[in-house]
Amino acid sequence: MPRTLAGPFAAAVAVAVVGATAALPARATSIDQAPALIPRAALFGNPERARPKLSPDGKRLAWLAADPRGVQQVWVKTLGKSDDRMVTADKQRGIRMYAWAWDDRHLLYLQDIEGDENFHVYAVDLVDGNVRDLTPFQGVKAELIGLDPSLPNVVVVGMNARKRELFDAYRVDLTTGAITVAAENPGDVVGWSVDDKLVVRGAQVITPDGGTELRVRAGDKAPWKSLLTVGPDENVALLGFSKDGKSVYLTSSFGRDTARLVVRPLDRPTDEKELAADEGADVGDVVIHPLTKVVQAVAFNKGRLEWKVLDPSVKGDLDGIAKLEEGDVTIVSRDRADTSWLVLVNRDRGAVHWWSWDRAAKKGTFLFAHQPALDKLPLQPMKPVDVRARDGMVLHGYLTLPAGGGKNLPMVLLVHGGPWARDDWGFDAEAQLLANRGYAVLQLNFRGSEGYGKKYLHAGDKQWGLAMHDDLVDGVRWAVAEGIADPKRVAIMGGSYGGYAALAGAAFTPDLFRCAVDIVGPSNLFTLLATIPPYWKPLLRVFHVRVGNPDDPADKELLARASPLNRVDHIKIPLLIGQGANDPRVKQAESEQIMKAIADAGGRATYVLYPDEGHGFARPPNRLDFYARTERFLAEHLGGRAEPLAGDKEPGSTAIVRVVAPAAAAKSAAPPAKR
Repeated sequence: MPRTLAGPFAAAVAVAVVGATAALPARATSIDQAPALIPRAALFGNPERARPKLSPDGKRLAWLAADPRGVQQVWVKTLGKSDDRMVTADKQRGIRMYAWAWDDRHLLYLQDIEGDENFHVYAVDLVDGNVRDLTPFQGVKAELIGLDPSLPNVVVVGMNARKRELFDAYRVDLTTGAITVAAENPGDVVGWSVDDKLVVRGAQVITPDGGTELRVRAGDKAPWKSLLTVGPDENVALLGFSKDGKSVYLTSSFGRDTARLVVRPLDRPTDEKELAADEGADVGDVVIHPLTKVVQAVAFNKGRLEWKVLDPSVKGDLDGIAKLEEGDVTIVSRDRADTSWLVLVNRDRGAVHWWSWDRAAKKGTFLFAHQPALDKLPLQPMKPVDVRARDGMVLHGYLTLPAGGGKNLPMVLLVHGGPWARDDWGFDAEAQLLANRGYAVLQLNFRGSEGYGKKYLHAGDKQWGLAMHDDLVDGVRWAVAEGIADPKRVAIMGGSYGGYAALAGAAFTPDLFRCAVDIVGPSNLFTLLATIPPYWKPLLRVFHVRVGNPDDPADKELLARASPLNRVDHIKIPLLIGQGANDPRVKQAESEQIMKAIADAGGRATYVLYPDEGHGFARPPNRLDFYARTERFLAEHLGGRAEPLAGDKEPGSTAIVRVVAPAAAAKSAAPPAKR
């Protein structure tokens, strides 16, 4: 499955010794010795089947798969039978998010229009086949907040119907479609939490200084009370309520660096109890029993996913699941009786696998792989590595090498989005494509990335184009010093913040990179902050803390220096830019303005616009089209391999291409010889 553009703009530990890598062969693999080209479609096309989920009664299985037209739909079958049937009929974009309602009758899914992210919540009635829009309001964005077995015919959703800047919470009756207000947003709430009766009793608030306040109430009509308030340097979140509703589960970094999991009684806040913590990583996935609301296991991710079992009743299950096959495991679904689980196994050198787990027999049964062909293809290992930055900070990341390894390789610095997100170990379509084409791939979780504690995260505050970019530069220098990368053949590539980093690499360190690939990246931080979606306005305080405040004179200068658009005259390397016309986060204008500036400055760039996409490329023809252009672009400038693109675009793609190539640029030096 392709990497997602994580973050606002979008599970045993194996960390290397600082400055070290796995042993590398002394000789690079030649083109003639390289493995066969992995077809792009195997990496970026629709999965054969993905994201299975059990019905609450455990009798049926749902999953995602393409219809005959290639559009991803929800499918359902009765376990033990061959009665597979498609239950949705999306026209073009494909469904990616869905859930079972607890009534065993309805499936819920979310869909937007051509990437505008104004998602609606739809319900499929599996008895009569009817599909209803539960949130039928034009221009409104909806999200799922809560489902619970205690009220199987009700779903709680968030919608910005009253004010586009704010999400109120609503209860929707799946039988009648009736919508009632569950909680009205006073103007600062950015997240809601429900108890096991689907009463909205928790609210997460952004404070004026960019910090966080958690509020709770005793019931629907009770007044809200502040549970705790912390500053912008702390990491706290409300995960849910205990079964009796008298306590809350929180993640909190208060009093320590990494966020721990705690339970706090609402009437005795000082009796807060720590449930799980790790010195090297924040709390990650938390498994809470859907009926009892008991926390059963917690994941931490320093380099690989590591589970800590809190409920002895599931220890034998997690021990058995870990033996199914090598990989990082996650529990993705369970039935109401809690006798059957569905488990995802994520591996770096193969397709994502799903298994069913029989809790009584302690036995796993393989279900399917998302792309079975990948298990027969030459995928390469992803190795956790550590890099020491120039100021001494230890940065965590991952390295993927071509088959046979080698030294002095062309390299792609692949930068994640967010930036308040991170790269993880496991199957990564982009990394595997690049490694197969002959490149070393370095994915560095630069400062500002999440998951490693608040110091690591907030070391990136107001460091766009500064220390955050220095970390990426230091990653390249580390790879060169280790003999991995050829300093004359390094590209920088990424989406969202990673796209910004690609533009920053071209503008701020033009001699370090041979070329750059920007996918939906902002070019001007002033216009980025001025054009955020209306429902992000409560989050602006966080952006001001972490990126900068345009109204603050000191920050204004910082934002100007950190905007690649203002250094376009320094860009002398070729650029490939991809953009979705309907992107609500990084508007089309971000790419248009830097393309114009590059043209005015006599630079070189290829711009690919997809009119039916948003923040990233969801439709497979568009994904395949852009990655075809990417590997051709990299082959031209770094000397790797490429699977040809037949014709001027991928069949079914909506790509519109514009090239800036002045005569002077056309006479530039020839690309490096292929190795």
